[in-house]
Amino acid sequence: MKKTFNPASVRRPFGNYNHGLLVPPGASLLVTSGQLGIGLDDTVPSDITAQAELCFEAIKAILEEAEMSFADVIRISGFVTRREDFPAYMAVRDRYTLDPKPVSTLLVIGGFTRPEFLVEVEVTAAKIL
Repeated sequence: MKKTFNPASVRRPFGNYNHGLLVPPGASLLVTSGQLGIGLDDTVPSDITAQAELCFEAIKAILEEAEMSFADVIRISGFVTRREDFPAYMAVRDRYTLDPKPVSTLLVIGGFTRPEFLVEVEVTAAKIL
């Protein structure tokens, strides 16, 4: 069983995530590459919500192939190019994450390899055997 850590001496999380998550020994670990908001047909939606949904759907497929689910995700790293996209990104993230909520980092960056990309997401998952 995963154990969460949100000490009273640390400001509570800004959103739906935990400050710390302990995975017991013997868990199987999966680390994904960053997933971009691009479809199988190479189309890139123009809005952050659609791109974030593509990112999380790609992660879902990777998790399923590893016989895992979002319940196994322990860490999410999100990268967006515009500060104003935080709420839309977090709304999508919150629809996909399950309890216990993973730890989460969100950064505003200067851009990606192609200017139309607005978001990239990577996760670490641990399945308790």
